[in-house]
Amino acid sequence: MQKNLVKTDKSIGSVQNITLIAVIAAVYATITFVIQPFAFGPVQLRASEGLNHLAAWHKRYIIALGLGVFIANLVSPLGWIDWIFGTMGTVIMTSITYLATRRVKHAVTKIVISSVVVATIGMAILAAEFTLAFNIGASGAFPSGSNGGLFAQWLAYYLSVMPGEVASLIAGGIVIYALSKMVDLSK
Repeated sequence: MQKNLVKTDKSIGSVQNITLIAVIAAVYATITFVIQPFAFGPVQLRASEGLNHLAAWHKRYIIALGLGVFIANLVSPLGWIDWIFGTMGTVIMTSITYLATRRVKHAVTKIVISSVVVATIGMAILAAEFTLAFNIGASGAFPSGSNGGLFAQWLAYYLSVMPGEVASLIAGGIVIYALSKMVDLSK
């Protein structure tokens, strides 16, 4: 009897994790689809990026956000490059966020660490993706506006995506902070 109870508890936990992963992936993709004209390109405001803070609370959100980015990027002008590198960048930066914050207890500290990781590492990967796409002549690629070499192009892309990302992280940080006061995001 007790073994069945344990299996049921684990099953409920698995169902809850899968459900939360699906919901967050769907929310990320939906927000991106709704603001699609602003969500792609060298100057972008992808409000859904504010959800990246969730990775500071539980590792399941790494999968949820990676899946959400993949789904959202299915309509990206960069096509397969964004499907692969955009998703990979999200998984990398949210994994680093999770690892850097897993022992942090204070919500504001988690959000600050998450913001730094996403704005530096995440946007560095995105700028590299844009640089690669432009230099291989990928469909949907756009010029950086720089006349210099690879580093100058990368820097131009990095500086162009940073303002929108910071705005999304601030807005998302406020929402996730408020949510963390109402719901235990780690469970």
